[in-house]
Amino acid sequence: MKTTLLLVGKTTNKHFTACTDDYVSRINHYMSFDLKVIPELKNTKNLSQAIQKEREGELILRQLQDSDYVVLLDEHGREYRSIEFASWLEKRGHNTRQMVFVVGGPYGFSDAVYKRANDKISLSQMTFSHQMIRLIFTEQFYRACTIIKGEPYHHE
Repeated sequence: MKTTLLLVGKTTNKHFTACTDDYVSRINHYMSFDLKVIPELKNTKNLSQAIQKEREGELILRQLQDSDYVVLLDEHGREYRSIEFASWLEKRGHNTRQMVFVVGGPYGFSDAVYKRANDKISLSQMTFSHQMIRLIFTEQFYRACTIIKGEPYHHE
């Protein structure tokens, strides 16, 4: 299975970038995993939240193939414990060629993106910055890979 983490906006914090890149490198020992960044919109001060979500949604949808299994990282999604996420990922991986996890912009996703999504996952009931989400998600994805392989990274 090939996996992509699709993000709206780049991170400016070199520490988050370095840690995230480390986990991406680790994940690639288990499967093909890429980060793909959609540039943030320019001149957003003159745009309403709804228009920003719509325009970001158009950019997100352009990056997706019809056959992609699309998972939104969304506050309204299902929460998993690490072992449950690993099990979910393993089951999905058997029937999926390309899985795309999507982190939206500051105001979330457009209705069109919600309609295109196959699933939604929440990483926490708490709110994290978009920079932190990349690191948290890539660490949890790496953890899931090690759980699936029965490696000693996760302790429970």
